[in-house]
Amino acid sequence: MPWQTTISEAGTRIAGHVRRTPVTSMGVGGREVALKLEQMQHTGSFKTRGAFNTLLQLDVPEAGIVAASGGNHGAAVAHAAATLGHKARIYVPEIAGPAKIGLIRAQGADLQVVPGAYGEAAARAAEWQAATGAAQIHPYDGETTVAGQGTLMAEWEDQGLDADTVLIAVGGGGLIAGALGWLGGRRKVIAVEPETSCALHAALQGGAPRDVEVSGIAANALGAKRIGGICFGLAREFEVESVLVPDAAILEAQALLWRELRQLVEPAGATALAALIRGAYVPVADERVAALVCGGNIAPDPLA
Repeated sequence: MPWQTTISEAGTRIAGHVRRTPVTSMGVGGREVALKLEQMQHTGSFKTRGAFNTLLQLDVPEAGIVAASGGNHGAAVAHAAATLGHKARIYVPEIAGPAKIGLIRAQGADLQVVPGAYGEAAARAAEWQAATGAAQIHPYDGETTVAGQGTLMAEWEDQGLDADTVLIAVGGGGLIAGALGWLGGRRKVIAVEPETSCALHAALQGGAPRDVEVSGIAANALGAKRIGGICFGLAREFEVESVLVPDAAILEAQALLWRELRQLVEPAGATALAALIRGAYVPVADERVAALVCGGNIAPDPLA
């Protein structure tokens, strides 16, 4: 399939710039669940994969790079740009929080914190791009971004993933789109979203992407107002099941990861696992299940 080829090429391209993150397993409700600890990636999330895959193929203009982000994408772009010797201007909303804002600043980017949520940051980034000619890296709805994120699932399979079903948290959809592109229907993929930030669920229910209101404890990572077109197309093609979880379940999943594995993760990073804790997704008796832990930029930073 074309996506598999593109993702395989992306994996080769970014190999020297990203970590091969570890895998483990944990008991959840009497069932062993496979986990991939992608929060141990550079800058604390999978976003580094897409950032490097895009920048390594980009003819960067003199104005450099611009990106809008809820936090994790901005940190990844800033890190990739600094590594490759490009200047970057990153717009983030105030709700990104001090931990993610501090992380971006530490990468050396020109950081712009704007009032409001992600939509306001995106508007400001678009204005800067139009005014300067800077190259913009979309956080989730660009082909090179999606292909980069797809390397995570390719890597997990190479590490011996033994699961019928994989649960993945969804914000704008770049991560799950990459997973769907790589898997091509070979495993069942469950999209997990917070009840108050559910752009994919709303699109699947309504038959087309549409704007949604976003709020809740995971909004600074999963708070896209509209699902990406690439994700929506792949989700419909492979008939992805979408489930919603309350903030309380996400907090339970965070606590469980700390108690059992001593892994501190942000709310978005625990969202996929939350679907199993509260029964939003109930596997059949012999179903082998995996959950992706996708981000670790907890706020406030416990060791700041």
